[in-house]
Amino acid sequence: DYGWDTAGLSADPETFRAYRETELIHARWAMLGALGCIVPETLDATNNVPWFKAGALIFQEGGLDYLGNPSLVHAQSILAILGFQVVLMGLVEAYRVNGGPAGEGLDSLHPGEAFDPLGLADDPDTFSELKVKEIKNGRLAMFAMFGYYFQALVTREGPYANWQQHVADPFVANAGKYMATAYCDYDPLAPASICA
Repeated sequence: DYGWDTAGLSADPETFRAYRETELIHARWAMLGALGCIVPETLDATNNVPWFKAGALIFQEGGLDYLGNPSLVHAQSILAILGFQVVLMGLVEAYRVNGGPAGEGLDSLHPGEAFDPLGLADDPDTFSELKVKEIKNGRLAMFAMFGYYFQALVTREGPYANWQQHVADPFVANAGKYMATAYCDYDPLAPASICA
């Protein structure tokens, strides 16, 4: 990015290109994931289920209705969903890696043309600024996902529920509320004096 590479990861240009591609793909998935962790919890149609409990709904009687609507996808078999996702993602990745029929000689990370219907890449200066914004927002989303994981482990609630509690009473509903309980829950040798 700006020359900061204390680990020397960019010493080999080919390795750096592979790292950059991997980071960008992970960043894009993290941005989708961060949004996907919040949306189901905010919708009344999904009974405000937090993201880490949403997948288990497929095992309930009647299966899982995406967005609470049986007309969209009415999932009843975890094996069918897993198989469908593997095939779908395999095809998408093969399309991305091999260039696909949309055009030859396109950049695999920022292909443009048919993949840029709004023409955001038409101006080179704007396009380069958007690339920087994309990787910065992606890095932020990767850290947000990391935070969501630990938040779910500690509070056993989703990010939206935690945010609502914090906004209602910021001096009580904060990290300090969960410090002792998180320590007691995950450390079998925790002293009884603070865990009682």
